[in-house]
Amino acid sequence: MESKFNNLGQTDLKVSKIGLGGWAFGSDWGEQPVDQSIETIVAAVESGCRFIDTAAGYGKGRSEQVIAKALSRLTAADSVAVATKIHPVMPGPWPPSPYCKIEDRYPVEHLEKLLDTSLKNLRTDAIDLVQLHTWTRAWNKNPVALEWLSEQKRKGKVKWVGVSTPEHDQNSVIDLMRRGLVDSVQLIYNLFEQEPAAELLPVANELGIGVIVRVALDEGSLVGKWTEDHSFASGDFRNQYFGGDRLQRTITRTKRVEKLLKDSGYSLREAALKFVLDHEAVDTVVVGARNKKQAEMNMRVMELPTMDSVLLERLREFNWPKGFWYSGK
Repeated sequence: MESKFNNLGQTDLKVSKIGLGGWAFGSDWGEQPVDQSIETIVAAVESGCRFIDTAAGYGKGRSEQVIAKALSRLTAADSVAVATKIHPVMPGPWPPSPYCKIEDRYPVEHLEKLLDTSLKNLRTDAIDLVQLHTWTRAWNKNPVALEWLSEQKRKGKVKWVGVSTPEHDQNSVIDLMRRGLVDSVQLIYNLFEQEPAAELLPVANELGIGVIVRVALDEGSLVGKWTEDHSFASGDFRNQYFGGDRLQRTITRTKRVEKLLKDSGYSLREAALKFVLDHEAVDTVVVGARNKKQAEMNMRVMELPTMDSVLLERLREFNWPKGFWYSGK
């Protein structure tokens, strides 16, 4: 059986190939009881999860606090790497616009405040990985926020430094990677969003930069449970993400994937995750879970054999440039 773990790039963090995303624990996907979140985290770790990704902005620190509380109940907590993210000053454009100045969106006092708050929320003296939550290539010539984080690494508050890609321009972080300014990148890569395979992932592999994949299940659509009349809970950001006719169009595509998978032995969820994990540059895939059953289901994907090359090639045909939602049906 192949290993369930990878080193995150050239860092000393040993992470499980399937990690746990902490966004829902902040109740940003609809109300999420704390006890249920703790049960979910415990189940994930007991099923082999060794990487949890959260952010200062998830529930205004609630996600970080819940994760710390859950880990305090686990003997395996010391082997779990925890990553968090620092968001830019808000309100403001997200992703940042080309006219945003990095000193306005990531000023030192803001970085200091959020880092110290995250340290407190996570009950630690040093965070395994701190990432900037978004970016714009307008800042590539003056990456002072990343330089400040590198300074915190030298001071011992941060072990490793990363950046999370802006949704519309993921390749903007390639320059940062080539200049050695980050130890890892977190990016969107899934059956529908395959653009990173063109350049971003090969560069990461070439340079030994750690790769964390998010949105591998396309915010839930690649689980395959939705119908055209599906509705999201109040407060769930997906009300906007799948607004207009986007949900209907997405469901139409997922049905095509399911048809291909009919006799493959994979569920849609399993195939979507295995597809992402197949890329040699990918170290870990963070997947959200809201209950024990979902967490255990996600972790079991690590036990599945390598995907057949023929099926893998067929799945590549589902690449869907969503930047052009309305360019045709």
